[in-house]
Amino acid sequence: MPGFVNRLSFRRCLTLITGLLECLIFAGVVFGWASLVFVLKKENYFSFLCVNITGVNATRDLDCSGQDEQFSLVFTIASFLFTFLTLPNGFIFDRFGTTVSRLFAIFLCTIGTLMVAFSTAASSNLLFPALALLAAGDSFFQMTNMQVGNLFGSHRSTIITLYNGAVDSSAALFLVIKLLHESGISFRSSFFFLSACSVIHLLRTIFLMPRGHIPYPLPDDYTYGVTCGKSKTLSLEQRAANGDTQKTAEEIPLKDVRVKQEKSFRECVMSRLFWLHVLWLSVMQLRHYLFIGTLNPMLQRLTEGEPSLVSRYINAFAITQLCGVLCAPWNGLIMDRHKGKPRAAGESEQEADLRASVLSLFLTALQCLLFSVCATIPYLPLQYLTFILQVINRSFIFGGNAAFISVAFPSCHFGKLLGLVMAQSATFSLLQYACFALVNGPLDGDPLYVNIALTLLSLLAFIHPLSVYLHCRSLSSKRAINASS
Repeated sequence: MPGFVNRLSFRRCLTLITGLLECLIFAGVVFGWASLVFVLKKENYFSFLCVNITGVNATRDLDCSGQDEQFSLVFTIASFLFTFLTLPNGFIFDRFGTTVSRLFAIFLCTIGTLMVAFSTAASSNLLFPALALLAAGDSFFQMTNMQVGNLFGSHRSTIITLYNGAVDSSAALFLVIKLLHESGISFRSSFFFLSACSVIHLLRTIFLMPRGHIPYPLPDDYTYGVTCGKSKTLSLEQRAANGDTQKTAEEIPLKDVRVKQEKSFRECVMSRLFWLHVLWLSVMQLRHYLFIGTLNPMLQRLTEGEPSLVSRYINAFAITQLCGVLCAPWNGLIMDRHKGKPRAAGESEQEADLRASVLSLFLTALQCLLFSVCATIPYLPLQYLTFILQVINRSFIFGGNAAFISVAFPSCHFGKLLGLVMAQSATFSLLQYACFALVNGPLDGDPLYVNIALTLLSLLAFIHPLSVYLHCRSLSSKRAINASS
């Protein structure tokens, strides 16, 4: 028995570490788009959209706003699909389990990386389906890894946020490709290597992930991997040996007891908590997506087109993305800080988790406001601070999003609810392309007014933590009334 426990603990730790590496390297690469755009421009992708114009003093200038707009459209579609496809992915994950979902992810990412590798400047439009497939596969990897937190009980939220932070940090992969490209290694060779890494994903799927789902709370004898994909229920003899003589506990699986007490999927979707959470995520995600999608032209404007200076700031932005994995766990620690402490009389664990999430939601909204203000000010050196605030806020947003859904709603609906929240926010994020077109057109390339509007819009994110706080206070009042009556 001790040997079995040791093997089980080793497998869980190995699952945690390999999952962290998978998220860190592969699961959010599309958000390193600004680094890849720098490489693609050198490779003359969409260069046919650059036109000669007559500038000041009758000089001939090259206007590449059409090229920038096309690159922005590629990222808009990819980032939209990364979030929107979480909805069908969530249903697939809840219905068919981990193995099927990850096989889809491996297939999509392999085809996507091969399409980028085989693309040329003459076939620039291949970037549209390639980045779309990469985004779809990445969202599968992210979703299937979130459940690993269920293996570590009291540290569940911390691990969920850690993994989401690793997804944010994976944006730095395109920086590595950019640096390799500058040292003489073609970006095509880099993408061929990424395609070959699918073998690693496949091995992890078989040996270190369940066929179905990792339940929460976790049964004591739960095992997974190549030998078993389902949790076990204790036999009658084992229960009797443990002193459990209640027939109801012996005959009814724990999962069945929980499901009877849980809300239906429809009740979750129709709740105020759900829709305010959608609003919270949507306004902040739009701000981030527009910033990432327009970073390259923004730096071109602030540096007056100096290539070496643009490259330096692009590198600084990509390097800060690596810090996402360091920032995200702090959000999880904020949400898990009450674990192990005595709860108020009659307070459930879910209610305590929900109450702990208020501070996390508020801090995330505050970070977004500060980030948006810094991004709005057209002062080049300030952008270093903008990059730092952006990565901290982004890691808090997506880690807090998954953690909040896991504590506010039943775990049996996690995939579907996470998918629906992401799909709604993705639809809202399509406004980024309209904002980019507005900046490039009527505003003549100056994003100041759009940035001010988005900063004001981000104030709506504060409604959600206030609503959760009032909800928790209402539950506490009801509990006090019931205790006194």
